[in-house]
Amino acid sequence: MAQAKFTPLELQIMQALWDRGRVCIRDIQESFPESNRPAYTTVQTTIFRLEGKKAVRRVRKIGNAHIFEAVVSRGAAQSRLIDELLGLFGGRTQPVMTHLIESGKLTLDDVEEARKTLRKLAKKG
Repeated sequence: MAQAKFTPLELQIMQALWDRGRVCIRDIQESFPESNRPAYTTVQTTIFRLEGKKAVRRVRKIGNAHIFEAVVSRGAAQSRLIDELLGLFGGRTQPVMTHLIESGKLTLDDVEEARKTLRKLAKKG
């Protein structure tokens, strides 16, 4: 399956599906903070677009409400976003790492986890 590109609103809707599992459009809409909640019809249109991208699917219908679930995993979406971000830097990770360190978003615990992951990968390959 081709990996779908997501808009910010689509990502927020996917987040609701990943967090809540199978839900109806109303539940997705209500997962947004009240101060920044899109209209029901906006969520509905967006979920139908996600369905067209094969990122979500309808699993059943209860009354007039369709129940949707994510087809694209959170991990697959995150990997695509990270790959796109690195593409902005010509595939180089150093500028991203430097920014994370300077902004205080990369901790020593994060570095240690990265070391463990690198060691595991080195043993496998």
